[in-house]
Amino acid sequence: MVRSYRDHVYPYLVNGLGNPGPIREIRKRILPSARGIVLEIGVGSGANFPYYDPAKVIRLYALELNAAMIRLAERRRSRTVFDVEFLDLPGERIPLGDGAVDTVVSTFTLCTIPDVLQALRGIGRVLKPEGKLIFFEHALSPDPRVRRWQERWAPIHYWMFEGLRLTRDTPALLADGGFHIEQMETAYLARFPKSWTYFCWGTAAPLKR
Repeated sequence: MVRSYRDHVYPYLVNGLGNPGPIREIRKRILPSARGIVLEIGVGSGANFPYYDPAKVIRLYALELNAAMIRLAERRRSRTVFDVEFLDLPGERIPLGDGAVDTVVSTFTLCTIPDVLQALRGIGRVLKPEGKLIFFEHALSPDPRVRRWQERWAPIHYWMFEGLRLTRDTPALLADGGFHIEQMETAYLARFPKSWTYFCWGTAAPLKR
């Protein structure tokens, strides 16, 4: 049952519900700044592909573990003009060399990775010293009342969305994972339910190694 949900229900649930208007607007604002060789972690169904600037992106490495998601992303890849190469994740190590990419993109992925600090260290490893991380993630609300609702909804979201954690303090995790936040915005992207829709987005740079 669990595997059937993961392979046959979850990908289409995310593909159908995961890109409403307010989220599309943020993608349009932040993704055109990606440049050079790009690594997108948790590429999902390829929802970000249309928002990259093909004049800036040389190649996109797309890291995704769910085979059904990859099949959906393959459809969008056929409509891109830059090179997209899908990557598997052998073990826990991103299969790219040190300093191999100019930009890493994470949208709704850092909130799902079990060992997020290890993942951030891996992102810092593959980024060039002058590279940047573009992020768009769920975050822990500063409002105690909303946080209580995030805690109540957390088990349901964790099950429905393959490990999504509504209560992660994303800015703090970025700092703990070796990144300096260059700029960040936060907002509730829907009036209801607030506990589902508090997000942060921006750019971060690896601390000097």
